[in-house]
Amino acid sequence: MKKMGIQMGLLMGVTLSFFLSLTGLLSAGQFKIPAFITSFLISFVISMVIGLIVPMKKVGDAAVAKAGLQPRTLKARLLESLISDLIYTPIITFCMVFMAYRQATSHGANIPLPAMLIKSEVISLIVGYVLIFIFQPLFLKIVMKNSGIGGPPAGRPPEDR
Repeated sequence: MKKMGIQMGLLMGVTLSFFLSLTGLLSAGQFKIPAFITSFLISFVISMVIGLIVPMKKVGDAAVAKAGLQPRTLKARLLESLISDLIYTPIITFCMVFMAYRQATSHGANIPLPAMLIKSEVISLIVGYVLIFIFQPLFLKIVMKNSGIGGPPAGRPPEDR
C-alpha cells in the first residue's frame, strides 16, 4: 500500500505541477520555457514533500467517513478531490506566486502581492480541483493494475466458474 501511495503521489505531483505551472504562466501572460521548467520543478518538489507528510488516502477516507458518505461514490470523490485540492494547491500556488512576485519586484515592477496571490489562488483552486477529480481515479486504476490489484489474473478463469 505504501508503494502505491508513493506512485500515486508521483503521478499526481507531476500532473498538478505541470498543469498549475502552465496555468500560472499563461494567466500571467508571461509564458517562457525556462520559467515553466523552474516553476514545474519547484512545484513538483513541493508536492512531493506534501505527499510524504500528508497521508492523502487516510485523510480522504476519514473525511468521507465523517461526512457519512459511502466510499467510491460520486459524492465521496467530490469530497476527496476537494480535500486534496485544499491541501496541495494553496501551498504550491503561494510558493509559485511568491517566487514570481520576488522576481518581478527585483526587476522594478510595483505589483501588490495580495491581489496577485488571491487571483492566482482562485484560478489554481478551480483548475486543481478539476485535475484532481479527473486524474486521481485514473491514476489509481493504473497503480492498482501495476500492483496486480483490481482484476482477475491473466489467463483462464478459475475452474469453479
